[in-house]
Amino acid sequence: MRVIAKTGWQLLLPVSIFVAWAVWTTANPAMFFPTPARIWEAFQSGYLGEGLVRHVLPSLANLGLGLLIGVFAGLALGLILGLSKTLDYLLQPILDFGRAMPPPAILPFAILLLGVGYEMKVGLIAFGVMFPVLLNTIDGIRSLNSTMRAMTEVYRLPVGMRLFQVWLPAASPQILAGFRTSLAIGLLLMVVSEMVASTQGIGFFLLQSQRTFAIPEMWAGMLLLAIIGVALIAIFSAIESRLLHWHIKSAK
Repeated sequence: MRVIAKTGWQLLLPVSIFVAWAVWTTANPAMFFPTPARIWEAFQSGYLGEGLVRHVLPSLANLGLGLLIGVFAGLALGLILGLSKTLDYLLQPILDFGRAMPPPAILPFAILLLGVGYEMKVGLIAFGVMFPVLLNTIDGIRSLNSTMRAMTEVYRLPVGMRLFQVWLPAASPQILAGFRTSLAIGLLLMVVSEMVASTQGIGFFLLQSQRTFAIPEMWAGMLLLAIIGVALIAIFSAIESRLLHWHIKSAK
């Protein structure tokens, strides 16, 4: 009962906004603010059926592959730099430069280097999502308790056991926090990468809708991105709660 009440309060504001939007747009028709029914029609025609194959699935494939590459690269480099103070010191200027560089700003260079195909899109997403995971992994490894480190050395645990049963579990709260940030960055870069020299994808469809003043289709694209974002966060939250159940209980 408590969960139902909590969910109801969470849905109160979105439902209120939707009802207000429907009433206002129905009573006062406007070009740039179509009714929810018109947006849903555009959603069905643009992103279901042929649009699903041409725009949605390629975008999700690029996003998934970019997230996979970026997260594993950030995790691997973060572990190396977190365990080696010398390497971290030598590479600190490069890390600061990468952290300060907005990922969309490297889009022209990515096009020159990788072309305009899926390699560029996946590479841009991977570059953007790598840094939050990388930096959080370094901080997580560095924050390990000195007693924990000493214990692994005293018991002479193999490197693999130290890595997967001590270091990574202890640093996982910070690593997963970086991954949560990467989800939003990856979704943003997925759209940005498809707005330049592209013939398919959600970003391409959004840009074409804006250029041709297909306003309901433009709103439908924004709705789709919101649905994808909410779904990604929901899936990640379920995985996070399962992996960090020990951390959540201790925090309570």
